[in-house]
Amino acid sequence: MRYAKVAVDLNAPLLDRPFTYTVPDGMLLQAGDMVRVSFGKRQIEGYVLDVSDECGVESDKLKPVLSRIGEQSVILPEMLRLASFMKDKYLCTTTDALRLMMPPQMRAGTVKEKTLRVVRLVLTVDEARQKCKNAPAQLKVVEALGGGELSLEELNRTVGGASALCNALAKKGVAQVYAKSVRRAPKVYESDRSSVDPPLTEQQKDVVDSLTQAIGSGGRFLLYGVTGSGKTEVYIRLIRELLGRGRGTIILVPEIALTPQTVGWFHARFGCLSAVLHSRLSAGERYDEWQRIRSGEAKVVIGARSAVFAPLENPGAIIIDEEHEGAYLSEKRPRYDAREIAAERVRLSGGILLLGSATPSISSFMRTMPRVRPENKLTLLEMDRRALDRPMPECELVDMRSELSNGNKGIFSLSLIRELKSCMDKNQQAMLFINRRGHSTFVNCRACGYVIKCRDCDVAMTYHQSSDSLVCHYCGAVAQTPAQCPKCHSRFIKFFGAGTERIQLEAQKLFPDKTVLRMDMDTTGGKDAHADILEAFGKGKADILVGTQMIAKGLDFPNVTLVGVVAADTTLNLPDYRSAERTFQLITQVAGRAGRADIPGKVIIQTYSPDHYALKCALRQDYRAFYNAEISYRKRSLYPPYTTIARLLMVSQDAEAAFAAAKNASEQLREALTQNGLMQHVLSVHEGPAPIKRIKGEERYEVLVKMYTAGDTKGVIAEMEKIENKDRGTVKAELEVNPANMF
Repeated sequence: MRYAKVAVDLNAPLLDRPFTYTVPDGMLLQAGDMVRVSFGKRQIEGYVLDVSDECGVESDKLKPVLSRIGEQSVILPEMLRLASFMKDKYLCTTTDALRLMMPPQMRAGTVKEKTLRVVRLVLTVDEARQKCKNAPAQLKVVEALGGGELSLEELNRTVGGASALCNALAKKGVAQVYAKSVRRAPKVYESDRSSVDPPLTEQQKDVVDSLTQAIGSGGRFLLYGVTGSGKTEVYIRLIRELLGRGRGTIILVPEIALTPQTVGWFHARFGCLSAVLHSRLSAGERYDEWQRIRSGEAKVVIGARSAVFAPLENPGAIIIDEEHEGAYLSEKRPRYDAREIAAERVRLSGGILLLGSATPSISSFMRTMPRVRPENKLTLLEMDRRALDRPMPECELVDMRSELSNGNKGIFSLSLIRELKSCMDKNQQAMLFINRRGHSTFVNCRACGYVIKCRDCDVAMTYHQSSDSLVCHYCGAVAQTPAQCPKCHSRFIKFFGAGTERIQLEAQKLFPDKTVLRMDMDTTGGKDAHADILEAFGKGKADILVGTQMIAKGLDFPNVTLVGVVAADTTLNLPDYRSAERTFQLITQVAGRAGRADIPGKVIIQTYSPDHYALKCALRQDYRAFYNAEISYRKRSLYPPYTTIARLLMVSQDAEAAFAAAKNASEQLREALTQNGLMQHVLSVHEGPAPIKRIKGEERYEVLVKMYTAGDTKGVIAEMEKIENKDRGTVKAELEVNPANMF
């Protein structure tokens, strides 16, 4: 008798343990298989964690596995070990982790293999003609099949009534009609890049040599390369070397917007060996791409955060491009960090972890410094020059306070208007960046000062001119634009601030004969909208591209010679200790989109804070100067990476209940930390309203804990998890560690 330990697919922490079932005679099961089992009075799905010949329970007290789902294991052995790591690291259940490792539709059985009815001749063409010489309609089908098999759909387009005719041919023994599996392929961005490997620069060659030497022994690297230095080419050479040794690679990008162009580049080099995984694929496309990877048909996987769980066996490397991006942190449970998952996967496979960025995160760059513990250490690789020694773009900082005092009340500075005209006159392309969507950022009454806010969120609503409505960017609520103030009923309503929609309109007014495209959350809702916009701009069908952070990184358009940062202060004044870092990263990255080919680039940065160190360093594209200033600030202020921040967020529709829960949780935490000797590792425990107090009609209060990174952070977080899991009725508790945002 054989026994299977099964993790049942139920989201219940109390059931987070393996359950033992007997394996019926003749059923072949192994760890990683998906099965159907009886659980209580239900039949549910589960995942086989282990199969053995021994069991500590009498077999007559055990239920049998009902059936095996699928023809191959769903979870690779190394991924089962990864699930165990995630359970310990992120305080989640085994099932929470395993669910991330397959398309959601596979669990529910709502997506299946796609098949087409296909027809082919089983005789030679001459033999078939002879058998059908007295049936002209059948003869037409024979002639159509003379070049090879065709689907019934294709045949129907050329021969009417093909289905009945093919059935008749099958009865005569002339043709065969059968079901053929077909892959649903995602749209591939048409890349104008050559499929031939270009010569490497000296810096690229040195980096590739260092990475190649690590194949087999493994290693963790941070590639700091300025924008346009050719990091993608380094990735491609490493992948090619690994393919030659029979190993595949996963490449992660932070934004879905980057995926189409990145897929196009890798597809041009690796063809059908490449596959793509991201949330904008249809269920069928995601299922088929997953199957291609699982079967070994595809060995180069490109995708957003969740692609780190791709079923690629024994990956030789995991590459994380734009590693500094917060998008690699999941904001849903389990709140994993894709960079940490990647590090564990390559540890299990003996592969290479390669983090790449022109603006590495402060925490990652710190890990390249001396005296870092070996388990955290990253080896620094540098490329400080652009490919082919192209110059970095010339940057100009414009003080918008001076523009206003000189009588310019417009959105664009005189410098930006001048450079835009020059760019358009030369038939070159420009990109305009502002990290806000919509037309106006808020609507204000000039008579009484009232700002129109969302009724369900503690934020101002944004005006969208295209729909003439007010939209909340947190909950999606839509309201009519008022003709008079809802509070004092005056008609002195004015729109303030600017977003992508207004920038597009202003640019179109300046250049009515030019095409201006916009790329933000409002224009990329369709399935292939990202790819369509980028493809149109890449083919020169538009002259100016306006966008949010979607356009700030990773994109490469040779004809873009001008980048305008319309409002550099947008992210600078956010209530987050990383606001300076994010501002520096965004501006440096978007500036790097200019002058990537033979024509030098120009960047205009508009700001009301020209003396801020983040902007001064971005102006010079000087990462090291920014790092030194920022790390000094973090050390003085005791912010990460010197400390770890965790918070318990209490959420309820009842403000008093949420506040009481936060206060009670704070008291319980202090008591538990004191009793367990953990308070010595904690700098502060503070309860109060979250920076955005209400979202989607729910009140938000937090317990914010700051602790020494070198201390027992795991013990403190474990105590916070115990408090999180207590039943509070209508109040929901959410534990976040170093949250992606502090809102």
